Amino acid sequence: MLGAHTCVWRHAFAIWIVVTGMAVAAGPKAAPPAGKPAAAKPVDDASLERAIRARFARSKIAANNFQVRVQVGIATIEGRTAVIQHKGTATRLARAAGARQVVNKVVITDEAREKAAGNLSKGRRRAQVVRSEPRR
Repeated sequence: MLGAHTCVWRHAFAIWIVVTGMAVAAGPKAAPPAGKPAAAKPVDDASLERAIRARFARSKIAANNFQVRVQVGIATIEGRTAVIQHKGTATRLARAAGARQVVNKVVITDEAREKAAGNLSKGRRRAQVVRSEPRR
């Protein structure tokens, strides 16, 4: 016959098994990813719009004075630019700020299109030349 002392130890051991089993089942806590912490996404349209405008203001596209509107997380960008790459930059900055979708209505000026066409007609630029090709 087992004594009362043995029963207490059995109960304590059973509780320990249950508690450690629950801790193992829960698994380790996920560590935050190394590097930059994830940016907090703005929760409403007004704060998302402010975040996009702030990103535009800190970049080279600030001179274009693009207009931004946000409705239900969808950012609409309007304006004109003389630099073709600024249209894509505006889209990337809006997405990085947390927009679910971006509607880019930026118009590229005719001068920028003509300049790009002229560059293409000249052939590759120096930075794009393969090293095995002789210089011109």
